[in-house]
Amino acid sequence: MEYEAIIGLEVHVQLLTKSKMFCGCDANYQDAPPNTHVCPVCLGLPGALPVINRKAVEYTIMTGLALNCEIARETKWDRKNYHYPDLPKGYQISQYDLPLTVNGYLTIEVDGQPKRIGIRRVHLEEDTGRLYHVNGQALVDYNRSGVPLIEIVSEPDIRSPEEARLYLQKLRTIVRYLGVSSGDMEAGALRVDANVSVRPVGQETFGTQVEVKNMNSFRSVKLALEYEIKRQIAILEAGGTVERETRGWIETEGRTASQRSKEEAHDYRYFPEPDLPPLDISPAWVEELRRALPEMPDQKAERYQREYGLTAYDAGLLVAERAVAEWYEEAVALGQQAKPAVAPKTIANWVTGEVFRLLREHNQEIGDLRLTPAALVELLGLVASGAITANVAKNVLREVAESGKSPAQIVDERGLRQISDETRLAEVVAQVLDQHPDEVQAYLNGREKVIKWLMGQVMRATRGQANPQVVMSLLKQHLEARRPSDS
Repeated sequence: MEYEAIIGLEVHVQLLTKSKMFCGCDANYQDAPPNTHVCPVCLGLPGALPVINRKAVEYTIMTGLALNCEIARETKWDRKNYHYPDLPKGYQISQYDLPLTVNGYLTIEVDGQPKRIGIRRVHLEEDTGRLYHVNGQALVDYNRSGVPLIEIVSEPDIRSPEEARLYLQKLRTIVRYLGVSSGDMEAGALRVDANVSVRPVGQETFGTQVEVKNMNSFRSVKLALEYEIKRQIAILEAGGTVERETRGWIETEGRTASQRSKEEAHDYRYFPEPDLPPLDISPAWVEELRRALPEMPDQKAERYQREYGLTAYDAGLLVAERAVAEWYEEAVALGQQAKPAVAPKTIANWVTGEVFRLLREHNQEIGDLRLTPAALVELLGLVASGAITANVAKNVLREVAESGKSPAQIVDERGLRQISDETRLAEVVAQVLDQHPDEVQAYLNGREKVIKWLMGQVMRATRGQANPQVVMSLLKQHLEARRPSDS
């Protein structure tokens, strides 16, 4: 029997506010000693009262707008009750039946076709503390407790681990564009829970849902979903029943393991938060935030194709990270002012090729590079003017990225300017032909592709500095001159 997976994702995103959700503690806790960013409010001490962080509410609305959601006119806070050591109050302030935003969607591309993934809700809550298990003891750090957190809940529209990966990557790109979160999964700023079930193809009703937790990278999400789908199918094919439960992903063993039975909403005993007033969200405020939204990735990609003549693929690569897109656009603006001008398409080819290669090799962000947009445009100007070849330019680019020197300075210091003098190149061409008589004869016998090999030898002899067009012209002339006359 053929089965299909039904996947819904719950993504928790930490917001980049200066203070916590309901108190004035510094929310930048990552490198702080344990339990130093705390106060009576985020520790849940008796008599401490919460105060709403306006910026966190704005960031949630902005995220909802970017995900095509409806923004609530009225919303409220609820207590989600459960007892766990990382929850100092014994409850979490969250939102239950009246979330800030609902009914949105995010579009991904699957096999070259757009697919819309529904967004059920985006609600605002506070984060928990963090447990550390050391030498058989459980230690708790409350620095994270109370940090603003949004939960983005998808509809069960995802049908494969690959679609889940694409959805998460797109979601992270959006929150980074908005500037509301770092989206750093390793730092815990973006955390994912997945609800997974399988059903026979053609069946309308869903199978039994299993929640999978503890996935801390895109790779982990993909591997965990693949494992869980196979596990559930194997149970059904053996005539068993899939249990409704919460399972954790064990990265080192490549499997999921049962943690507890799956909670229902009534298990949390939700009730309205008595210490916080409901919020009245004015349409004017929403429109003000809508106007302040940056150009989003899909819009930017469409503009790159329309204005710069880029392919959808190249545009998608460039807009995946806002910092890369801004770097590219700065280079395009400088390229249009340069003499000779450098085309946006040329810049795109170098960014998605050589620049991205540098970033991968050194595991860097584009802002870490010593190579600036101005330096890239200067380098491409040297290529366009014939001062250096494209191959030489690739080596110069690497040296610019390492030293921070200007391309022209490196070219002049190392004597890399392109050789276009025909007299000088004619001597090199003649030497190469004299050294390789067999290849010359092969060309004269009709194997014309040999000329490319001979050209490579000339380029090697000139350390890649020879003008390729001049070399090709001279090779043809000298080869024809060596062809025996018909007489």
